[in-house]
Amino acid sequence: MAASIGLVVMVIIDSDAAAAEMADGGGGLRGVPAEFRPWILKADAACPEPEMTPALLASQLWAESKFKTSRKEATSGAGAQGPAQFIPDTWATWGVDSDGNGVTSPWDIGDAVMAQGRMMCSLLKQAKASGYGGDPRALALAGYNAGWGAVEQYRGVPPKSFANGETYGYVVEILADLPRFQGPGLLEISGSGTGPDALRKASTRAGTPYSWGGGGPDGPSTGFCDGVNGYLNGKCSASVTVGFDCSSLVQYAYWPKTQLPRVAAEQYGATSNRAVSRDALKPGDLLFWSHGGSGSIYHVAIYAGDGQVLHAPRTGRVVEVQPLDRAMPARDFFAATRP
Repeated sequence: MAASIGLVVMVIIDSDAAAAEMADGGGGLRGVPAEFRPWILKADAACPEPEMTPALLASQLWAESKFKTSRKEATSGAGAQGPAQFIPDTWATWGVDSDGNGVTSPWDIGDAVMAQGRMMCSLLKQAKASGYGGDPRALALAGYNAGWGAVEQYRGVPPKSFANGETYGYVVEILADLPRFQGPGLLEISGSGTGPDALRKASTRAGTPYSWGGGGPDGPSTGFCDGVNGYLNGKCSASVTVGFDCSSLVQYAYWPKTQLPRVAAEQYGATSNRAVSRDALKPGDLLFWSHGGSGSIYHVAIYAGDGQVLHAPRTGRVVEVQPLDRAMPARDFFAATRP
């Protein structure tokens, strides 16, 4: 319910079994009514924030209304209306006649979903700029449910006692339900073997926050700050953020079939005898960067095909797909290897 007070919760779903079954980047969509699908995809495409995905919007709609649109079934006791459950005051801010039928209504699927997307996009941006620890998706969802004021009040995850646990449960439910709505989208990965299989596994973690020192073979975890790394807006973000850094994502992707060491430099050392030229890259190959292209290695990414890489870039970002030449400074590219 889009109200006017706010909250947060951080939840990361970790299931290697589910990861092994999914063959996409989690950026697509499945399991939604046909009339909702084009609007969810359009709302996602309109938001530049990488944490926004169609599955996130779909899972949120499921929590709000189970995709119901009748006035009898989609009106809450608090006066929230429509499939995205906007109260009138909030609708006045975000509602637009997106479907062009001459009426701006929270009951119109197009109007409601596009307003939901705009509000969530704004909240994601606000969450990342806040400096509060945790998953920005959780912060944004809490703000949508209870308003940003409560997020500011608790500066992070509020107690379950807040609002009788309504907002806490809302965030937990939506993030837990994400896999049921995820479908092909960010990456279409063909072929089999060690490299493609590792890429498939890593791609299921798209959207997971970066956490310096966090993550490992078992999945994401909180990290640590070392005096230089892991800070966001002057505060230690890694110690309160469940996620991956660049090398732990790689280690997770290849484990247990190929048990790579933990840090990027050691991963290069373990695979440098199988060097690959840039014009011979295949999905799953590892790419390394060092300052000025020589010296100590500071970053590793997984080649995703078509000139793209999948990686965990830095504090404040999430696991994402980027063009190889824009992932890190081009002058710092060091080498590529095949585990």
